[in-house]
Amino acid sequence: MMNWMNQFGQVLLETCRDILPIAAIIIGFQLLVIRKPVAHPKKMLVGFIYVLLGIVFFLEGLQMALFPLGTLMANQLTTPEFLGISPTEQNVAWQTYYWVYIFAASIGFATTLAEPSLLAVAMKAEQISGGTVRAWGLRITVAIGVALGLALGAYRIVAGIELYYFIIAGYIIVIVQTLFSPKLMIGLAYDIGGVTTSTVTVPLVTALGLGLAAAVPGRNPLLDGFGLIAFACLSPIIAVLAYAQIAQWLNKRSLSSKP
Repeated sequence: MMNWMNQFGQVLLETCRDILPIAAIIIGFQLLVIRKPVAHPKKMLVGFIYVLLGIVFFLEGLQMALFPLGTLMANQLTTPEFLGISPTEQNVAWQTYYWVYIFAASIGFATTLAEPSLLAVAMKAEQISGGTVRAWGLRITVAIGVALGLALGAYRIVAGIELYYFIIAGYIIVIVQTLFSPKLMIGLAYDIGGVTTSTVTVPLVTALGLGLAAAVPGRNPLLDGFGLIAFACLSPIIAVLAYAQIAQWLNKRSLSSKP
């Protein structure tokens, strides 16, 4: 208990050190540039304390649960006993790790749906578009995109293929899609790529990538373990632009079929 309290206090001090400059800048601009008193200072102070404690508990939760969970799952899914191979076998076919791909896709889909930042953006998009963009449909589309992206990223780690091949090819697809997508969805699609990699997704995905690279023979966690988040950022852009293009095509088809 004392060890945990000491660790909690250390994380609290480190978080205060990181957060205080942000508060100083905001208050400094309020008092020195705008030259108006801070509205509701007591409420802001209480809210600041809540945010500070929330970040500290979140960071502790990452270390105690999410990081170990992702690493544990990666290790269990790649053991020779689970894969049904010899412990001394080195050259294992990438198809053997199909449960890893399924798990990566599943965890990507579930964490994306639970991502609070995506929920906020989807609700705002539905509100501003007047219901043209449905929040639930957008979240499902993004979740499918992240799921496919993480499955592809897990395959890259298992196969040992260089990351830049996938990233260059992905952004070429995005550029081509951008030329033919409705302008209403382009900015939203690019923003979606950032909001999917937030508080829920990043810890599990990072732990999964590092654990997978450490467990697969011949892979280096430092070289191969990172990069899954890049897939989680890129694949939703492709998915949302594809969703917009399909919706536009269906709309034109329905209009052309009317007498």
